Amino acid sequence: MTTIDPSLYLKSQQQTRSVDAGSNSMLGKDDFLKILMTQLQNQDPTSPMKDKEFISQMTSFSTLEQMTNMSTAIEKLTQAQNFAPVVKYSSMIGNQVSYEVINENGTVMGAETSEVLAVTKKQNSVELELKNGEKISPEQIMRVSDQTD
Repeated sequence: MTTIDPSLYLKSQQQTRSVDAGSNSMLGKDDFLKILMTQLQNQDPTSPMKDKEFISQMTSFSTLEQMTNMSTAIEKLTQAQNFAPVVKYSSMIGNQVSYEVINENGTVMGAETSEVLAVTKKQNSVELELKNGEKISPEQIMRVSDQTD
């Protein structure tokens, strides 16, 4: 019977990655493939891996790859949403908005209504430019209605 060289064991392998506070120490899909290939190359030819075990490992790999792809897609979506606040509020252009009028002290003075002409992004906030010359924050809006209302 053949024996497996102990230097091939995972615990005998040197760490090729540095692990710091910000890095992810979990195995990725490339690591999983390397382990699977090493296992296949070093299996006993007289007692090969059973079909069920192999299928189970391939299913695990497929699931890992799908989760990695989904994670990447969610990350891209999140980044896209961070750049799209103007697009989010652009549907208000041409509509009437009722909003709270706030003075310099932050006190609500009443409510007014005007048409939204434009949406502007300034630093980390969004401003709605109104037909009456006011510029308001979306948080001030109480009601949005179509021009025909």
